[in-house]
Amino acid sequence: MSPTDPLLTLSGVSRKYGSPPTTALVDVSFTVDAGEMVAITGPSGSGKSTLLNLIGTLDRASEGEITIAGHLVSEASDAKLSALRAHLIGFVFQQYHLEDAQTATDNVATGLLYTGMPLKERRERARKALERVGLGDRADHTPRQLSGGQRQRVAIARAVVGDPPLLLADEPTGALDTRSGAQVVEILKDLNRTGTTVLVITHDRELAAGFRRQISIRDGVLESDIRQQEEGVA
Repeated sequence: MSPTDPLLTLSGVSRKYGSPPTTALVDVSFTVDAGEMVAITGPSGSGKSTLLNLIGTLDRASEGEITIAGHLVSEASDAKLSALRAHLIGFVFQQYHLEDAQTATDNVATGLLYTGMPLKERRERARKALERVGLGDRADHTPRQLSGGQRQRVAIARAVVGDPPLLLADEPTGALDTRSGAQVVEILKDLNRTGTTVLVITHDRELAAGFRRQISIRDGVLESDIRQQEEGVA
């Protein structure tokens, strides 16, 4: 991958399930450059989450090609895809998936579990990641001692503790109140400003309006791809 190549390329990507086949995505093509922040919008059932699973290599396309940081996904073994996810992609979901019995630090440190890094170093990196999301003073708290917004920030810290170039967030504010949701979006924008490419899946049009680029999916088809240059957008 050369510095001028897109970080992510989708070319004619379709996904069908079952027999007879149900089509979830149809001939979707777009590129995302390193450093972009993109909202992928659409109503429930439009294919947004299917798209995220394909980009995140959690699922494979029925047709078409996906390339991430120069790696052609369709040609990669399952073991190679696991390695790609571990080193290139961070995930944030609507549900936080935190271990209640572990501190915030140890929850974040699990994001480095497969790196072979010693526990002490994993915890040091975890504390730095928590500082990045404004939770340095909550490092020793368990999830039960944190608000919903704080738990989502722990989940974001876990996603970026290994410094992946690509962060995928699926409805990251869906379970939060307006204030907490706004704080989470601001953290994602801060991460983007420091170099992380961020893709956010959302059905919230108001949230998406704050992003410089908005890709709209409807009935599995790419409906629009809009870039804005106005002030005040990410």
